[in-house]
Amino acid sequence: MSSMEERVEVGVAAAPGSSSAGLGVGAVGGALEAVAGGAGLAGIQEEAGVRREGSGPESDPDAPPKKRVRLQEGEAGKLEERLYSVLCCTVCLDLPKASVYQCTNGHLMCAGCFIHLLADSRLKEEQATCPNCRCEISKSLCCRNLAVEKAVSELPCDCSFCLKQFPRSGLERHQKEECQDRLTQCKYKRIGCPWQGPFHELTAHEAECCHPTKTGNELMGILDEMDQSHRKEMQLYNSIFSLLCFEKIGFTEVQFRPYRTDDFITRLYYETPRFTVLNQTWVLKARVNDSERNPNLSCKRTLSFQLILKSKVNSALECSFLLLKGPYDDVKIKPVINHHVFSNDTNETDYVPLPIIDSVECNKLLAAKNINLRLFIFQIQK
Repeated sequence: MSSMEERVEVGVAAAPGSSSAGLGVGAVGGALEAVAGGAGLAGIQEEAGVRREGSGPESDPDAPPKKRVRLQEGEAGKLEERLYSVLCCTVCLDLPKASVYQCTNGHLMCAGCFIHLLADSRLKEEQATCPNCRCEISKSLCCRNLAVEKAVSELPCDCSFCLKQFPRSGLERHQKEECQDRLTQCKYKRIGCPWQGPFHELTAHEAECCHPTKTGNELMGILDEMDQSHRKEMQLYNSIFSLLCFEKIGFTEVQFRPYRTDDFITRLYYETPRFTVLNQTWVLKARVNDSERNPNLSCKRTLSFQLILKSKVNSALECSFLLLKGPYDDVKIKPVINHHVFSNDTNETDYVPLPIIDSVECNKLLAAKNINLRLFIFQIQK
């Protein structure tokens, strides 16, 4: 064993860059493999440690730097917290929940804020810019960042019911199907049970719920309310089916294009090119927030429209009409039937609300270059 240690010392002492140095390194490797797990390796390590401690920076200036001391967890912070600040949206400073867009310089925006920026620029007649670097942004200039979307989906997030952490990609499923503390309702809610509580208490409540034992007279009031809501839904569908039985029905794809008024403070409005339906010429106009002075300062966004008859008619033209989403749009619009009697004197309808779900859907329409919808007109025969 002593001869083995002597060969190691000779190999280490060889001059760097010479052939003997290469042989020395090989000897060290062979010696370490030969004595792995034995007492000789421990002796070599102890001797090498003594030499390192004894040698100062002046004796070996080319020595590699020592390893950095690892920071404590409180000093460095958790990795997740640092990633939150890196991957958050530059507008709302929150982690994106769905799509992530980036400007040409790489700054991140969640889908909601990106659409809102484009909608605001349309209302103010300005070019939309990134809030960080002020470069131009648009649907053609910006692209999705799939890597960030996947990274965000794997970050942990607290369940709002049980307060346990789960990856964001599986949090929704956990809260809807798996969490034992999720908020749930009694299965007898349809007959008036108001109970709400954690899922793990549902079985015990339903075993003691008094609503299944109620008499028919006690349940009649609840059933009447259910019938009224159901009757309203059926009335709309029956009206649409009745209109489809009319003799003269016309529909067309309409495209609203943005324009500006000639006022001192210009206002945004939309108008379609002239189109022909039922052998008549029509135009649609739309406005934002009923021509509010500064709609960009309001968080609530609405669109209203009117139908205008451009051609002359010999007699009154009674029509029903409704607007639906176009075949290539994903905006959510509730069908609402409107009615008007057109004549040469009353050739314009009043502005009626476009039945979109909420302001988010309105921002989607405003952010688009044009608004594409489908118009149905039903002529009522006398």
